[in-house]
Amino acid sequence: MKVLVTGVAGQLGHDVMNELHKRNYEGVGSDLAPEYSGIQDGTPVTQMPYVSLDITDARAVDELIMQHKPDVVVHCAAWTAVDMAEDDDKVEKVRLVNAKGTENIVAVCKKLDCKMVYLSTDYVFNGLGEEPWQPDCRAYEPLSVYGQTKLEGELAVSEMLEKYFIVRIAWVFGVNGKNFIKTMLNIGKNHDVLRVVNDQIGTPTYTYDLARLLVDMIETEKYGYYHATNEGGYISWYEFAKAIFQEAVALGREEYDETHLTVQPVTTAEYGASKAKRPFNSRLDKSKLVENGFQPLPTWQDALQRYLREIEF
Repeated sequence: MKVLVTGVAGQLGHDVMNELHKRNYEGVGSDLAPEYSGIQDGTPVTQMPYVSLDITDARAVDELIMQHKPDVVVHCAAWTAVDMAEDDDKVEKVRLVNAKGTENIVAVCKKLDCKMVYLSTDYVFNGLGEEPWQPDCRAYEPLSVYGQTKLEGELAVSEMLEKYFIVRIAWVFGVNGKNFIKTMLNIGKNHDVLRVVNDQIGTPTYTYDLARLLVDMIETEKYGYYHATNEGGYISWYEFAKAIFQEAVALGREEYDETHLTVQPVTTAEYGASKAKRPFNSRLDKSKLVENGFQPLPTWQDALQRYLREIEF
């Protein structure tokens, strides 16, 4: 099986390439940069090829994908700077990447009749209520430019293709990139008090675990919409921050102990408005994974422990 992966310089694309390497599949990585040497499997850089690709360039997308003729395209590339996406001078750029870029890839996948994986987000919903969002729910009501453009990408995939996996994820963290865990650890080094919101609820997703699931999926023809985060229950960002520091202390990092660092729960309103509206309810129902024979991700508690042993902080 030959797989082309977009966005390999990001957290998830990086781990998908590593997972393909472990299973001896042929992978081709792509991203904007002219060169990329970060596709690693623990030690040396793998021998998988890398190609520079601007997904907003329809002709370049067509030429490159047709040249490689993959069996599957795993589309991880996206504009994910949620607040910056709200800037007036960025809106069309975000739409060009998340919507038009996806449409460009969809068009070639349709021509090749190959499988496609599209990574989406709970931001396509309005984030209200307390019930977990179902993967086949169509009550779309994005609150932000990011959510709206990711939805437009979703619809391009589902309306034009039959062999697709649309996988919504939330609260992503991985070794290769910025995320909430790294932010908390960095800020915690230099502050005595941290204020973290406690009224936004969801579940973290470790890209290492997610990559395994995605490759499991593309080995099948069980197409459709899915939700995928780690197991372990729903939590607030405040509870996640507390768990991060507790695990750091367990690894011998006393500067994160409660005697040195206080984490205060605050509401979103108390924290202060951000440019983009954040969903209060990021709960995603993942039961469809089990129903279709896929192995759920490990608990987020287990993922957090493994992750902190993996990174330098």
